[in-house]
Amino acid sequence: MKDDTQPAKSTTSITTSGTSLEARLEALESRLAFQEDWLETLDKLVREQSGETQRLGRLNELLQQRLREQRQAIDDMGADLPRPEDELPPHY
Repeated sequence: MKDDTQPAKSTTSITTSGTSLEARLEALESRLAFQEDWLETLDKLVREQSGETQRLGRLNELLQQRLREQRQAIDDMGADLPRPEDELPPHY
């Protein structure tokens, strides 16, 4: 038998599927690049929010300390004066 009696295989399906694979690969690479950019953006925001949260936590601690100091100063100035929380509201 001769090999030339067999029909030649078509290369169009390989080319078509090759083009399709290239298009799919390009689409995946594009999505990956977009996702990497998005992750960098989110990482930056998380770092900024973490810093802001720490700053607000320190500010909260300072304000609480200041309120305690003011309460102590008020208590030291007039121990016999009624405290606001001890007074009855006007509708009683």
